[in-house]
Amino acid sequence: MTHTVTTVWKGQMKFESDNLSGNNLIIDVGEEEGGSGAGYRPKSMMLSSLAGCSGLDVASLLKKMRVKVKDFNIVVNGELTEEHPKYYHSVSLDYHFYGDALNEEKINKAVELSIEKYCGVMAMFKSFAEIKTAIYIHSV
Repeated sequence: MTHTVTTVWKGQMKFESDNLSGNNLIIDVGEEEGGSGAGYRPKSMMLSSLAGCSGLDVASLLKKMRVKVKDFNIVVNGELTEEHPKYYHSVSLDYHFYGDALNEEKINKAVELSIEKYCGVMAMFKSFAEIKTAIYIHSV
């Protein structure tokens, strides 16, 4: 299967990119790098893609396991190399789950399955970065 996106220069440091769902997004950098800060920065978008990929897996798995959570979020931190080309050599993902009487065992299993089996973005990151994960259960 091949995926294709088209990215079009919009002047200065701004680009517009489409995707398979037909939605467009703006890519830009901050003023300190010649942009206007009007869009997503490429490297941080990679972290969002990682969280989104794993989050979709976890949401789907929790639904199949009939685990109800009030809310959850994933906080991703990436550490860049000092030398060019700068890339994330270390990434941490903190999964936060909120609810009453949460089934911690099933939540842990859903996250583990995403990390080890289902998330393709995670597999790509593992080829160039050390990945650390933590799960936090919050009663509300």
